[in-house]
Amino acid sequence: MPYIRLAVTPSITRAQKAEVVRRFTQALVEVYGKQPEHVHVVIEEVAQENWGYAGQLTDEWRKDQSS
Repeated sequence: MPYIRLAVTPSITRAQKAEVVRRFTQALVEVYGKQPEHVHVVIEEVAQENWGYAGQLTDEWRKDQSS
Protein backbone atom coordinates (compact mmCIF):
# COMPACT_ATOMS: atom_id res chain seq x y z
CA MET A 1 0.00 0.00 0.00
CA PRO A 2 1.88 3.10 -1.19
CA TYR A 3 1.33 6.20 0.91
CA ILE A 4 2.29 9.68 -0.30
CA ARG A 5 2.23 12.66 2.04
CA LEU A 6 2.44 16.10 0.46
CA ALA A 7 2.76 19.21 2.60
CA VAL A 8 1.79 22.53 1.00
CA THR A 9 0.87 26.01 2.12
CA PRO A 10 -2.88 26.66 1.73
CA SER A 11 -2.67 28.23 -1.69
CA ILE A 12 -3.87 25.51 -4.04
CA THR A 13 -7.40 24.92 -5.21
CA ARG A 14 -9.50 21.78 -4.79
CA ALA A 15 -9.13 21.17 -8.54
CA GLN A 16 -5.33 21.38 -8.26
CA LYS A 17 -5.38 18.94 -5.32
CA ALA A 18 -7.50 16.51 -7.33
CA GLU A 19 -5.06 16.72 -10.24
CA VAL A 20 -2.06 16.11 -7.98
CA VAL A 21 -3.74 13.05 -6.46
CA ARG A 22 -4.60 11.76 -9.94
CA ARG A 23 -1.06 12.22 -11.24
CA PHE A 24 0.66 10.73 -8.18
CA THR A 25 -1.64 7.73 -8.37
CA GLN A 26 -1.07 7.31 -12.10
CA ALA A 27 2.70 7.48 -11.62
CA LEU A 28 2.61 4.64 -9.08
CA VAL A 29 0.36 2.60 -11.36
CA GLU A 30 2.74 3.09 -14.30
CA VAL A 31 6.08 2.82 -12.50
CA TYR A 32 5.35 0.23 -9.79
CA GLY A 33 2.35 -1.58 -11.24
CA LYS A 34 0.19 -0.75 -8.22
CA GLN A 35 -3.59 -0.82 -8.32
CA PRO A 36 -5.11 2.68 -7.99
CA GLU A 37 -7.23 1.57 -5.04
CA HIS A 38 -4.03 0.70 -3.14
CA VAL A 39 -2.52 4.20 -3.48
CA HIS A 40 -3.13 6.69 -0.68
CA VAL A 41 -2.31 10.39 -1.03
CA VAL A 42 -2.62 12.83 1.85
CA ILE A 43 -2.34 16.56 1.24
CA GLU A 44 -1.53 18.44 4.40
CA GLU A 45 -1.99 22.20 4.37
CA VAL A 46 0.49 23.99 6.61
CA ALA A 47 -0.07 27.63 7.47
CA GLN A 48 2.63 29.89 6.04
CA GLU A 49 3.50 31.04 9.56
CA ASN A 50 4.30 27.39 10.41
CA TRP A 51 6.61 26.82 7.44
CA GLY A 52 10.20 28.03 7.22
CA TYR A 53 11.97 28.90 3.98
CA ALA A 54 15.31 30.60 3.33
CA GLY A 55 15.82 31.27 7.02
CA GLN A 56 12.43 32.95 7.51
CA LEU A 57 8.84 32.01 8.11
CA THR A 58 7.21 31.68 4.71
CA ASP A 59 4.67 34.45 5.31
CA GLU A 60 7.52 36.85 6.15
CA TRP A 61 9.61 35.68 3.15
CA ARG A 62 6.69 36.19 0.75
CA LYS A 63 5.99 39.61 2.25
CA ASP A 64 9.64 40.59 1.72
CA GLN A 65 9.54 39.33 -1.89
CA SER A 66 6.51 41.43 -2.75
CA SER A 67 8.08 44.63 -1.39
